Formats: sequence, C-alpha cells, structure tokens
Amino acid sequence: MTADTPIRILANASASRIIGRELTRRGFLSAAVAVGAVGALAACTPTSTGGSPQASGGPLENKLSIYTWGEYDAPEVMSAFTSELGPQIVIDSFSSNEELISKLVAAKGTSGYDIVVPTGTFIPQMVENGLLTKLNRDLIPNIEHMDSAFLGRDWDPNNDYSICKAWGTTGFVYDKSVITRELKTWNDFLDAAQNEASGKTSVLDDPGDITGIYFWANGIDWDTTDAGNLDAAEEYLVNTLAPHLAAFDSYPGGQSIPQATMTLMQVWNGDARIGILEGGEPDRWQWVLGAPVTEIWMDNWAIAAGAPNPEAAHAFINYVLTPENSLAELDYIGYHTGGTDIEQAANDAGFEMLDLVFFTPEQIATMRTGKVTEAQGRLVDIWNKMKAAAGA
Repeated sequence: MTADTPIRILANASASRIIGRELTRRGFLSAAVAVGAVGALAACTPTSTGGSPQASGGPLENKLSIYTWGEYDAPEVMSAFTSELGPQIVIDSFSSNEELISKLVAAKGTSGYDIVVPTGTFIPQMVENGLLTKLNRDLIPNIEHMDSAFLGRDWDPNNDYSICKAWGTTGFVYDKSVITRELKTWNDFLDAAQNEASGKTSVLDDPGDITGIYFWANGIDWDTTDAGNLDAAEEYLVNTLAPHLAAFDSYPGGQSIPQATMTLMQVWNGDARIGILEGGEPDRWQWVLGAPVTEIWMDNWAIAAGAPNPEAAHAFINYVLTPENSLAELDYIGYHTGGTDIEQAANDAGFEMLDLVFFTPEQIATMRTGKVTEAQGRLVDIWNKMKAAAGA
C-alpha cells in the first residue's frame, strides 16, 4: 500500500469509524509472500525455540509489543487492556507475511516482538524454523469462547502455536445499473469482464487470487503444480482476460466502489462491505461469493520466538477472546473473528450487511485454503505478464 491510499469508513447502526488503509491486512499470496517468504524460510536454520511455553502465569510485564497488519485492532480494546491489566501496548505494522517472516528470521529470536499475526498457511514453516513460541494454553482459558469450526485448522491442528484472529474470503462486486443480468459464478465474472465491464474491471493485486479465478472457474485444484494447467491459465489470463482489465486493486472498497469508478471488481468480503456502506448506494451494488469454489484465509494470534513479555502476550490473547472484545474487533475490522454466537451478537448490536461477514455452512464448504507450493514463482510470472498485457 502507498502513503496516499485513501481511508475507508466502516459504518454500522451505532457509529462510523475511520480506518487508515495504509497497511490494511492481506497480501496472502502476493509476489513478496510467494517468493520472498519461502526463500526466507528456506534460508532459516531450524531452532528449538518453539519447543516449550515461556509463560507460567506469573506477574505481567509492563509492556507488550504487537507486530500485525495495519489498522487491524480495535483501539478501545487496546486501551481497555492497558487500563485493566497494566501493560502498555506498542504496535508495529507489516504489509505482508514476507515482511513479518523476514524480520523474525533476521532477528533470530531477538526481534523484541511478543505477539505476531501470520496467515495460517505460513504457520507450519514458521514453527519448523523456530519462529514461534508454543502457547501455554492454560493461560488462555477464553479459547472456550471460540467456535470450534475455527480451531484445529490443518496448519496447527491442536492450536499449539496459533488461535484465529480473523478470517475472510474472496468474491466480486458488480454495478447493477450497468450489468443488468445476474452474475453468480467466476465464469460469469470472466464473461462480464470481457463484455459489459470491459475496461471497467479490476482484480486483486495478488498472484494467488488472480490465477485462482481461472482455476476456480474451471474446476482445477487451486494448488495445482501441473505444467499443463499453469500453461493454460497463463494463456487465458494474459492473452484473453488481461486486455479487458483496468486495474489491479486489492482494496476497491476504498475508492472504486464508493466512487463507482469500476463496474466489476474482485474483492475480499470485508473490503466489499466497507465500500458498499461508504458509497451510500447499497442497492446499486451486488456482492457475489465466488462460485463454485473460492478461497478462505485466516490470520492468527501467535507469540514470536524469544518474546520478551510472554506473560503479557498470553494475557492479551486471552483478553481479546472474550465475547465482548471479539465483537468489538469485528466491528472495527469488518471480518469474522471466530467467536461462538458472534453472529447473533452482531445482529443484536445492529451491525449492517452481515451477509458479507457471516457465511452459511454450505458456503464455507466451497472455500479452499491456499498453499505455498513450488508453483509460486510461476504464479508470480503470470501475474507480472498480466499486468504488462493490461498496460498496468
């Protein structure tokens, strides 16, 4: 993100909140992540730092350092933690998993950070290379307030190193005043991009999501490493789709939706919700969850290897998992925070457009978690060629 990226407003029935967009979360399979993070991990010598908890329930330290995605925590939760429990919170922001991983690798356990917030797919490699500390679950009893559906994910089956912070998915938004037919699938997206929305279509600035459109639309495993599949994806995306694209934009909710500068946009659900609410014309826009399949990503609370304030780190994670704090986090960031019964709480609080936050079991069953594979370099190459073909 750049310094002049516009702010976004998350509106709900009770209040409006301005959220700085300079380093807002994601970049899940960006070029830096796909290549840089893997390279950083490959160069890292595994250590035993994560072998045992470093906290035992003793007195809290007077400081807590959090390294996270920008504007990804409710200020009122931060200040309440300090008021109630004492530790002063210092927050630094990163813009990609690569940036997080590279800093931890270089520091070799001396980063000074306590809590970090990696995306799930990177956790196994981070654990293997000693970048995370094993949690003392006895100090996090409020995990009982988490919905079991968001625990025990394949990257950390026993939640030994991580607990869900927030999760989201990918779909698209279109302007119903321009596209008058109903769009339901990724194939519909691709067709409209070359017709009614030609020259007015944006895609996420992310190799995984861009190539995902082709794979999802054609029933191909998103994590394919098959050369034939990759060749076919490149041929279609570079030569057929790219000439119709107007922008590679990971945050269309900031300008493109509110200002109606685009007709069709691939977008993450929380950003779509923000843009539609901010634009003031909710009936103009239609959100579509990508079909027949799409992605699911999850960011996670974790504790860095060598964390100088492990007691405070455990206390904070436990604190933020209470139902009231989980709801406050959802209100601020616009993404599901994984709490049990949080959907009912959000409804009771009068939050708007919750169909872009909460999904049915049937919808969740269509979502796929991405993997970092040996094909990442090829995906980045396709992404770069698409940009060149689109004149971006």
